[in-house]
Amino acid sequence: MKKDSALGWLLVSVQILVFVVFILLPWREPSALSLATGGLMVIAAIVFLVWSFTSLGNALTANPVPLEDATLRTSGPFALVRHPIYSGLLFGLLGLTVIMGSWWTMAWWFTSVLFFWGKSRWEDTLLRSKYEDAWIAWSATTPALVPTIHSRKRSAP
Repeated sequence: MKKDSALGWLLVSVQILVFVVFILLPWREPSALSLATGGLMVIAAIVFLVWSFTSLGNALTANPVPLEDATLRTSGPFALVRHPIYSGLLFGLLGLTVIMGSWWTMAWWFTSVLFFWGKSRWEDTLLRSKYEDAWIAWSATTPALVPTIHSRKRSAP
């Protein structure tokens, strides 16, 4: 468990570095359209993040290692994606990419996607180990990062 916690804090540190580099990249002068579009994306991401944070309640922690007494969250934003905080962060960064508009920001956004994808895969292994069958059932119908529209079979009346 200590090894997982140490790796979790390392990933949190890298995540902070991802955000710092993003802000330090060259910006271009945003157009009114890119500012409006990107701004709306950032606002939507913030709303989604707040919903995700509040849905976690007392299980919210910076370290991605699940708390010992936490329960598996599968409702609210967790019914849309397994990692809504990462999804919200990526969508917000995409909004900043639209505003900033340089090739550097686009390349760094793709790098951020790879980082959060990898981090979500690692967190999934921790969640599966802790919650076993409940996680398997939930993950079978809930995508990791990008919500999908899928039809669920309805039972006959």
